[in-house]
Amino acid sequence: MNVTKHLLSLLLFVACFTSVNAQHPLQRKADKYFGTFSYAKAIPLYEEMVTEGIDPEHAQKRLAECYLLQRDYEKSIPYFERFIHKSGISSNHYFKYGMALKSVGREKEAAEWLKLYKKTNKNDKLIDRFLKDGNLASVVFNSRERYDIQPVKYNSQFNDFGAIKYGNTIYFSSSRPDSKDERLYDWDNQPWLDIFFIEEGGAFERMTEYIPQRIKGDINSKYHESSVVFSTDYKNDTIAYFTRNNYFEDKEGFYVKKIKDKNLVQKQNNLKIFIAEKNGEEWYVAKNLKINADHYSTGHPSVNENRTKLYFASDRPGGYGGTDIYYCDIHPRGGVGQPINAGPIINTAGDEMFPFINNEGKLFFASDGHVGFGMLDIFATITDENGEVTDVINLGKPVNSEKDDFAFFSNEDGTEGYISSNRDGGKGGDDIYKFDFTPSLYVDGFVYDAVNGNPLDSVVVKLTDINTGNFIKQVKTDGRGYYRMFVNRGSKYKLVLNRITHPEKKVTLNLTNLPNKQKKVQKDVYLEPVLDVKILAGLDKIYFDFDKSYIRPDAAKELDKVVKLMVETYPYMTIKLESHTDGVGSHEYNDKLSEARAKATYEYLVANGVPAERILSYKGYGKRQPVNDCKTRWDCPPEILELNRRSEFPIINIFKPDHLKALDPTTPDKKSKTK
Repeated sequence: MNVTKHLLSLLLFVACFTSVNAQHPLQRKADKYFGTFSYAKAIPLYEEMVTEGIDPEHAQKRLAECYLLQRDYEKSIPYFERFIHKSGISSNHYFKYGMALKSVGREKEAAEWLKLYKKTNKNDKLIDRFLKDGNLASVVFNSRERYDIQPVKYNSQFNDFGAIKYGNTIYFSSSRPDSKDERLYDWDNQPWLDIFFIEEGGAFERMTEYIPQRIKGDINSKYHESSVVFSTDYKNDTIAYFTRNNYFEDKEGFYVKKIKDKNLVQKQNNLKIFIAEKNGEEWYVAKNLKINADHYSTGHPSVNENRTKLYFASDRPGGYGGTDIYYCDIHPRGGVGQPINAGPIINTAGDEMFPFINNEGKLFFASDGHVGFGMLDIFATITDENGEVTDVINLGKPVNSEKDDFAFFSNEDGTEGYISSNRDGGKGGDDIYKFDFTPSLYVDGFVYDAVNGNPLDSVVVKLTDINTGNFIKQVKTDGRGYYRMFVNRGSKYKLVLNRITHPEKKVTLNLTNLPNKQKKVQKDVYLEPVLDVKILAGLDKIYFDFDKSYIRPDAAKELDKVVKLMVETYPYMTIKLESHTDGVGSHEYNDKLSEARAKATYEYLVANGVPAERILSYKGYGKRQPVNDCKTRWDCPPEILELNRRSEFPIINIFKPDHLKALDPTTPDKKSKTK
């Protein structure tokens, strides 16, 4: 990154980071804030998830990390304690928990958890790295691999960096030569920087050799231009901020600054931010911002989503180091206010450059002053509930390397973007790399009744390891029959589902070879109901008065459940009706009594809406089919004896209509199921 570091360590650029969409509205919002480092905003949403029972284990893990990354270790520890002892917990949580304990002085406990972590991660350097730089936030963040990085096809043998995407067009800076202008920049003997563009997926990109074009208009000059970013003005017209150096040609052919201060050294290279406006397909320079000066650099602009603040890098006097990050207000008519230093948490004695503000107001920048992997690394800020910066995070490998890494940019949904680097293996000096962001993966779906197709609430969905059989986590379906849980890529699981009304069903979940951009796996499941009216209807005992067969009010309440089951829930169900007595009395007496009770039950069901043809028969069996050995009232306690006094409803048919069979093709057609 030779030319880059000379021009404010070069014209470094933008970073944007957004999160994983989720299905449940509350979790979608919480995960979005978490993914953009808005932990203060995420915390109350995850707390609400815990209260409402919306994937509480996921919410507890995220709360533990949110407080950990905010350095509020006391609040993080109780959330760790809710899940840390469960089986199937990732060993990374052992490390994070150990670090939290260590940070509050619980050294002995911390050592035990760190020892447990090292046992399964013998070659991992996380602990050593933490002890070296002390930045727990960066270590925790980097315990998750997130990016797959590849060089873009339009890199050249010259310097290419700072790619951004605006609409369907990719803009970047390059020192690749113009055939009409063979001038070289004397710092590194490369041509001068210009801003180029290429249409993503367009004619240029489909060609074997990519042919980027210079941006149209007068933004590009015979000197350096770089770091373009797009915004709007007060009329809502699109404008561009970009960086240009302040060289001018003298009589001897040198490029020197036109400055009046005779004490300043000539031939220095400083930067300024300009605004360009679009006319048709071309861009024209409109103004030089008043925050610029001839005797120091101001460059690498970034504008927040609401167009209220302009961020930039500058080596102006009064900073903390070489170049610092500054910001200023953008007035309603487009003017800018006084520069404000972003402060000592962001700025160091080294160089901080390439600021970028994402749509959540999070700042990303490149720095060689914070502890990193090499020279320039890419960092992001952490803020509290008031929006104040509390810490910075190193984005880790492979975003950062042992060389210079800068100009981070991602699209709005965070699934892909660009960085720039002079790491080994590149094509030129600085090269552009495209990254694919691997979001968190979750499995979700709906659970239905396989007979009527209705969604089933309160189904317990357990996740187990398919190889070991170990339980990992479980959730329950909500009122819509919906469930959701986070899972690990590359793993194989079994989903084990059951409900009191539906027998256990196991479903294989193979998460190997999934595309990196895939955020979820949908797995809808159909459960066959148990063939037991008592369970399906949730019946309590149906009582009759002694020596009586009429339907009592409490018995009517229970029989109404059977009516609902047969009329609404399973409208094709066919049953038999059986009535039984205890062993007290003669066969003749009990046969007659049970027959009368069976008939009364039948007549009640039919009178309340059950088609008569759906009750194939009703019969009293007296005391001939006891469920225990209680033959007289002296054989056993009353509560055991009365178990024989019962009504039963054997299911003969739970017909499955053709249009519902198609919903679950894996379930065989069972037109007749007899108990």
